[in-house]
Amino acid sequence: MLDIPSITGIVAAVGVIIGVTFTVLELRNLVKARKTDLTLRLHSAWTTEGMIELWLKIWNLEFKDYTDFKERYGSWLSENPEQIALTAVINHFETVGYLMQRKMIDHGLVDLMPVSMTWKKLKPLIEGFREQYDNPRIYEMIEYAHNEVEKYREQRLQQIQQ
Repeated sequence: MLDIPSITGIVAAVGVIIGVTFTVLELRNLVKARKTDLTLRLHSAWTTEGMIELWLKIWNLEFKDYTDFKERYGSWLSENPEQIALTAVINHFETVGYLMQRKMIDHGLVDLMPVSMTWKKLKPLIEGFREQYDNPRIYEMIEYAHNEVEKYREQRLQQIQQ
């Protein structure tokens, strides 16, 4: 038979277990809510008219390689509209890649954005820029985002085919 101090101890232990369980569940919900908020903000930023206009501006650039690009549009760091659009879009996708690397956003969200299209279009420019400044890490997060989206797409394709 249990005495009152034993029952009190058991009740206290059960209370602690319930409290810890509740706290863990609340923390999970908080993390999920923050990820959802970040996802919505990121998607909203991407789908603004201004950002879409900037992306279309770089999508419609015509160049063969980095040298041709510089001849047509000036140096990377000039203040012409093409360079401003280029910098804005790349920096947006740099942020996306960073957030992916930190596992703060879902790959499915990033798959909704034209990260891979943008990387494929701008790869010769970014590689030329890296070479010019002897820094292979310049704009590495857009490349990371592209690689991760490609892996994600391949995994989804394999799941569909099974």
